[in-house]
Amino acid sequence: MAKLRTAIIGCGRISTVYKRAFEDLADLAEPVFAVDKAAERARGFAASFGAAYSDRLEDLLAAKPDLVHICTPHFLHKEQSVACLEAGINVLCEKPIAITLADADAMIETAKQTGKNLGIIFQNRYIRGMVELKKFIEAGGLGKLKGAFSTLNWHRPPSYYQCDWKGSWEKEGGGVLIDQAIHSIDLVRYLVDSPVKSINGHIDTRVLTSIEVEDCASAAIEFHNGVIYSLFACNYYQKNAAIQIEIAGEKGTAHFDGSTVTINTGDEERVIPPEAFPENPGESYWGNAHAIQIKTCYEDCLACSPFPVAPGEARATLALVMGVYESSRQGRKVSL
Repeated sequence: MAKLRTAIIGCGRISTVYKRAFEDLADLAEPVFAVDKAAERARGFAASFGAAYSDRLEDLLAAKPDLVHICTPHFLHKEQSVACLEAGINVLCEKPIAITLADADAMIETAKQTGKNLGIIFQNRYIRGMVELKKFIEAGGLGKLKGAFSTLNWHRPPSYYQCDWKGSWEKEGGGVLIDQAIHSIDLVRYLVDSPVKSINGHIDTRVLTSIEVEDCASAAIEFHNGVIYSLFACNYYQKNAAIQIEIAGEKGTAHFDGSTVTINTGDEERVIPPEAFPENPGESYWGNAHAIQIKTCYEDCLACSPFPVAPGEARATLALVMGVYESSRQGRKVSL
């Protein structure tokens, strides 16, 4: 069976998850190149696979892998994705797609022009409970959807922001919304499946006052299908509590508690536990579903099929985040 020749740009914290995925998916892909601004970090990652390494993107482009994983700071996503796509390389990029909608549009347009796949990592869509809940909602199991909420109470110490890009509008693009809560925001969008009509939101920096960006955000978001979504997120809590998401419909509710989905309709309760995964090699809040999305994208590349999470989906989630920021700046409800 043919294998994909893959590469990674960015061998920092999240790369431990990719290393495990690459090992588990060795029948589908062979890592051939690693790039990091710190050459020693790239060398360490590449050594696990006998791959080449460099601190220069140009060397990776010359190697022409089939697919590259982009795991770099947010502000580099557009530049690096466009360069790889224009070199004829498929791209699977970590969230967010970009830090501006204009950059996201440039990435999407380049993918169209080159005919290459562009995918964005939203691994929580692949949690078993989410997969089954999406099917349940589409089959009318909750009836007409009425409301949704998500809460994220996580902990990021001041040391988390002691690097050259975290905590700045210019390079991170925002704070708790674009970096942490974007996953739960994407899940609500995915399940509600309706364009956003309006956003009334507010951001603040309440505790982590050494950073430019927000450590707290809340919003009331109205979708065109009538669903009102209540959003809250902060990263000054004392631990990383389980994300909470609820979708309410005419026939019942569905609740997501970190990794387990519970559906209540009438007198019936259905609990969908997560898959049994090996121990996570990285942070627990990253979850264990990266490998599922990566495997799906590898199979699609080998079959010359588009990735299941289209880049337009990632752009729509970014637009919602940008809408909360804009509403807060203007101090009023905004329309999308």
